[in-house]
Amino acid sequence: MTPEIFFDRLQKSGPAPAYLFLGPEPYNRERARRALLDAVLAPEDRETGFTRHDLDQISLAEALDDARSLSLFASRRLIWLAGAEAAVPRTESEEADPGGLGAYLHDPVPGITLVLEVSRYEFDGEDKSKLERVQKFFSAVPSVVEFRPFSPEAARSAAQRFAKEAGLQLGLAELALLLEATAGDVARIAVEIEKLRLFAGNRKVTADDIASLVPDAQASTIFALVAALGARDRTRALEILDMLTREGEYMPLALTFLATQFRMALAAREANLRGAGQIQAHFNKIGARIWPERARQIEQTVQAFPQAKLERAVSKLFEADRALRDARPDDRIVMEEMILELTR
Repeated sequence: MTPEIFFDRLQKSGPAPAYLFLGPEPYNRERARRALLDAVLAPEDRETGFTRHDLDQISLAEALDDARSLSLFASRRLIWLAGAEAAVPRTESEEADPGGLGAYLHDPVPGITLVLEVSRYEFDGEDKSKLERVQKFFSAVPSVVEFRPFSPEAARSAAQRFAKEAGLQLGLAELALLLEATAGDVARIAVEIEKLRLFAGNRKVTADDIASLVPDAQASTIFALVAALGARDRTRALEILDMLTREGEYMPLALTFLATQFRMALAAREANLRGAGQIQAHFNKIGARIWPERARQIEQTVQAFPQAKLERAVSKLFEADRALRDARPDDRIVMEEMILELTR
């Protein structure tokens, strides 16, 4: 079931005897943990009624023995079994009834809610088969909640909702910058919006606020440098370079971001891609997953640079990269020379 279905069932029917939580997405998993705490335990019982075990330190059988033990201090308990994937044996010969879980769930202890948390594996790629095996191993648990990553659209909607709830003035350009800097991680977005609320107060959030407070936001500042180069705005490009220098940006890394942007724009032009939607679909299909905002940035670069100029830009970036690796007086001089060439 999805987290939304989980929250709905918990509100209508109360907690189930056991849950299997699958997936690494942290925001909804933390919401689910808090919702279970509220549903299972009264505030005064949380210190004695909540128990956490790590199944890479104790066995599942030992954890179930704890669930069967009556507590003198709490009539209702929430038992959290983290790292449940550690209970899966290396061979399939032991998978008939792991640790007696099926027998326990056939007659669960009243007032006890078990949560088996599997957060190590993704739903796609190399982890897919591992996650399927974990789910098969714990098939005795009927209530399975899947915590899948947010889609780009869902992450954007969540960020807008968080900003509205926080009373934060966040424009569309600043929202795009925040999404890019956090890679659409909703848990990080929630934390960064709270930081921005405390920092900005009642005024509108600026790109400089995000660059100062949000880790990895400098990468998005480099995209602003791409836009300035595309517009042949030499003054703005040099101002952005100055800001990156003052903030201690490692110039070879900045150059890597620039080169990646121009190479992707060149690939999009050669593939005759039109619009951000086609660009995003194309790169996601070949395994280079990008967000809608990044696709729009690539689209803007394609529109600003004809193919000949894109090829020239890639060549100049290569020369700058080689210069940064040689003996030189200053990285900034190399970057300034590159900007002057690209904005002629």
